[in-house]
Amino acid sequence: MMIKSLITLTCCLLLTAPAFAAPTYAERLGWPAGAKVVIIHVDDAGMSHSSNAGTIQAVEHGAATSCSIMMPCGWVPEFVHYLKDNPGVDFDAGLHMTLTAEWKNYRWAPLAGQARVPGLVDEEGCMWHSVEETATHATADEVELEMRAQIDRALTMGLKPTHFDTHMGTVYATPEFMERYIKLGVEYDTPIMIPGGHCQFIGQEEARSGLVDQIRPVAEQVWAAGLPVLDDLFTGGYGWKDEDQLARYIQVLKTMEPGLLQIIIHASDPSAIFPLISGSGPTRKADMDAMQDPRFHQTIEEEGIILTTWREVKERRDRVGK
Repeated sequence: MMIKSLITLTCCLLLTAPAFAAPTYAERLGWPAGAKVVIIHVDDAGMSHSSNAGTIQAVEHGAATSCSIMMPCGWVPEFVHYLKDNPGVDFDAGLHMTLTAEWKNYRWAPLAGQARVPGLVDEEGCMWHSVEETATHATADEVELEMRAQIDRALTMGLKPTHFDTHMGTVYATPEFMERYIKLGVEYDTPIMIPGGHCQFIGQEEARSGLVDQIRPVAEQVWAAGLPVLDDLFTGGYGWKDEDQLARYIQVLKTMEPGLLQIIIHASDPSAIFPLISGSGPTRKADMDAMQDPRFHQTIEEEGIILTTWREVKERRDRVGK
């Protein structure tokens, strides 16, 4: 069935869709019943030198197993060169499909160029600041062109992405955007970040609670197309301010339901100039530190949590077959 048809039929499928898939997607990927499997994922590699440094620390010395790269940003070459110079690194490097440029003084433009994707460009010649602005001005064709340009840049640099995900959740802003995101995942046989199981944590987020019911039927069709699907997604850490982030991440691990969960963090090692980009430096450093804390590693062991990568998840999905 065509991907566009899958998206169009979502509302109809909701009438008969179960609350969540049983068994879990983790079980369907070959892990035992009741297994708690986690991808710890660092967003925003390539965004700045600080982001690169924090990502590397979180995976080399911490519990993180995955990251994704913002291909339109200025520090992408540094991170890709790191990957090439360290071919034995055992973690994911996917593409953080970037359709917004949210900061005030540090911004980026579409790789596809303004002439090809004018709806993705604001009055400064950069991508729009917000998801809402992007959804209002850009067409699905432009979104697809830009995502293809980001894939092409990665391939040109010698990077084969392990997965695709989405900066600021922009690909979920409209069914048409989501359709193109899924289309590229299927075309490139590359996993896409999409939750479709019990959605314990993502369902608790007010901004995304309505999305869960809409996305479950589509996620099952993504599985049918041969790509893996998450049971759940935790994105709440970026909103924590002046809190004990280590304790809160430990609580996530202790309370998660069985299944395949991706925990998204934003690990950065802020330099003296990072505050000129964003005020989020303390939150990002706390994420980096939490991943390296022995208490976090101890909790993983005590709770019997299995850490995995998108690479392993895709290999397991291939073994299961369509």
